[in-house]
Amino acid sequence: MMKNMVRSLIEHERIKTTEAKAKELQILADKLVTVSKTDTLHARRQAYVLLGSHHSVQKLFQEIAPRFKDISGGYTRVVKFSLPRPGDGAPMALIEFSVDSITENNPEKPEKSEE
Repeated sequence: MMKNMVRSLIEHERIKTTEAKAKELQILADKLVTVSKTDTLHARRQAYVLLGSHHSVQKLFQEIAPRFKDISGGYTRVVKFSLPRPGDGAPMALIEFSVDSITENNPEKPEKSEE
């Protein structure tokens, strides 16, 4: 189940799941990003063992890992929802890659011109 969830996280870059699953998935996803920061054949094979999809490995190494080249950890974040799941009342959360939303919410401020 975790392999499918980490593959979905890489493909969609954010997924909605229960809090407990999100916390476990965060550990696995952070380790994958750490491995993918070194673009070697061995690292790609390690990622493929877990992901099982060439497309997911390619996206991880070419799109996701370069965003985190200057960051040493904390690649994902878990945001808890206030409302539980309607069917069984399980606490829900959103897990996403953190740098995307940071750069989207805080665009670089233009420099003030000296006139």
